Amino acid sequence: MQEVGHAKLGPSPDAQLPDRLDPAEPSTRGLRSRKWKLALLSLLALALVLASAISAILLFGLRTRASGDSRGRHPSQAIARTCAKARYPDLCVNSLLDFPGSMVASEQDLVHISFNMTLQHFSKALYRSSGMNFLDMEPVVRSAYDDCMELLDGSVDALSRSLSAAGGSGSPTAAEDVVTWLSAALTNQDTCGEGLANASGGVKDRMMQELKDLEELVSNCLAIFAATDGGGDFAGVPIENRRRLMDAGAPRDDGHGDVAYPEWLGERERELLDMPASDIQADIVVAKDGASGTYKTIAEAIKEAPENSDRRTIIYVRAGRYEEDNLKVGKKKKNLMFIGDGTGKTVITGGKSVADKMTTFHTASFAASGAGFIARDMTFENYAGPAKHQAVALRVGADHGVVYRCSIVGYQDTLYVHSNRQFFRECDIYGTVDFIFGNAAVVIQKCNIYARKPMAKQKNTITAQNRKDPNQNTGISIHASQIVATSDLEASKASFPTYLGRPWKMYSRVVYMLSSMGDHIHPQGWLEWNGDFALDTLYYGEYMNDGPGAGVGGRVKWPGYRVITSATEASKFTVGQFISGSSWLPSTGVAFVAGLST
Repeated sequence: MQEVGHAKLGPSPDAQLPDRLDPAEPSTRGLRSRKWKLALLSLLALALVLASAISAILLFGLRTRASGDSRGRHPSQAIARTCAKARYPDLCVNSLLDFPGSMVASEQDLVHISFNMTLQHFSKALYRSSGMNFLDMEPVVRSAYDDCMELLDGSVDALSRSLSAAGGSGSPTAAEDVVTWLSAALTNQDTCGEGLANASGGVKDRMMQELKDLEELVSNCLAIFAATDGGGDFAGVPIENRRRLMDAGAPRDDGHGDVAYPEWLGERERELLDMPASDIQADIVVAKDGASGTYKTIAEAIKEAPENSDRRTIIYVRAGRYEEDNLKVGKKKKNLMFIGDGTGKTVITGGKSVADKMTTFHTASFAASGAGFIARDMTFENYAGPAKHQAVALRVGADHGVVYRCSIVGYQDTLYVHSNRQFFRECDIYGTVDFIFGNAAVVIQKCNIYARKPMAKQKNTITAQNRKDPNQNTGISIHASQIVATSDLEASKASFPTYLGRPWKMYSRVVYMLSSMGDHIHPQGWLEWNGDFALDTLYYGEYMNDGPGAGVGGRVKWPGYRVITSATEASKFTVGQFISGSSWLPSTGVAFVAGLST
């Protein structure tokens, strides 16, 4: 098999660097800013370590004193039973034995202790790693290091929320939230490791030492929680919705072949998605002319938006082409909604790629990790071109993120659905190699997915899903969409086969349902990553698709591939079940189909 080119590794050392981008180190002003941010991060991490330790002592101190030495090297029966559920049982036993109160804790207590202990390890790693910021680093090392610090910070936040939710009121959504956030923390560490794999030197070695065992600790938390929480599944493929109560707030058919908004959705939110952008009373207006808006740049608008707000903040971006450096909606910028004047009119663009000696994660023209992120009626673009390899147009790691009526344009690695729960509706997505990739739980509904003409000798692959752990509730569901070729590919499609996806990681999961496929799709449908890697552990499914490329007679015969014939099985990948559509998506005001109907 001729390789398409490893989707997440950089180009060969002799690859050309772009003329228009300077890969040099950031300015002195930028370094000062980053040092202050990391200093604050390290203080926060230290505070979390202390708070976590104090809570553990308060919770289990009395029982520990009564029981004598809790650090004996022989685990209690409760620890043995708990760690038997873990994917890394030896690490589980050894780490729990080192935690105060574990020897006398019940199995239920040990779920919380495992979360608390893992949070402490992450907080310590974040605190210690922040001290490396002042070291001189090569550009690719700096990029990987900055990614890891951002991702570590996100993991500490995800673990903190998981710990709180796991000890909460037991609401119907608490369990799915915990699995989502633990899945995201695990993905964060995997992404950090991917970036460091392309680096070298002392900083990489020190970072790898700080990160030692973190992935495995989160994986153990996920396995222990999933096993303790219980619930059935199908064919060994864990599905997020298995514990959900689906009766309350279910959407109703509006009589027009779509789903109406639920009764409890506020009238204001319904109107917001339907009304013209010019009629919306935005909190912040961005305009390049500097006269018709509050700010001239999107970066200024993001900075001005409140942090950790429960209220929706609307940022209206007037028509124009906005090229700004690494635009980010950070995790503290919650519930931001970006509205443009339409695709091709409001354009957020950039040209960064791995050829600039940076990680794939770092190349995004626009990135969002703040929960509740919504984008509507705009284009996200990366113009680096196919020769520059990985070049992300849009990266989303926001929980409950929505992208509606947008265009996402690039070549390799166009759309990075990184983590958490996401929904894309009525979007146009363009690319070549692995152009929808990541490890979110995401439904892409009623979208147009365009394969473009790649470089000579390349093969197009639409998805590269990187679910690494069988307990992660992640995957890519493509529902009621059009899988088509652009005009340049259409003219030469015989020379450039297009595949529905290939497995980036061991438990890769992708489903196409009720979608139309053009004849540019290769008859075998799916492509190997490397030999027989993941072919018996992946989950690739097709359900009632149509069009000349949808025939399943010549599809691959892998153990993990299936033609789905059960509506019950297919329904597990719908909005209403896979990404909790009935509980959070209606509040965004975005139209959606909750079930299988198109």
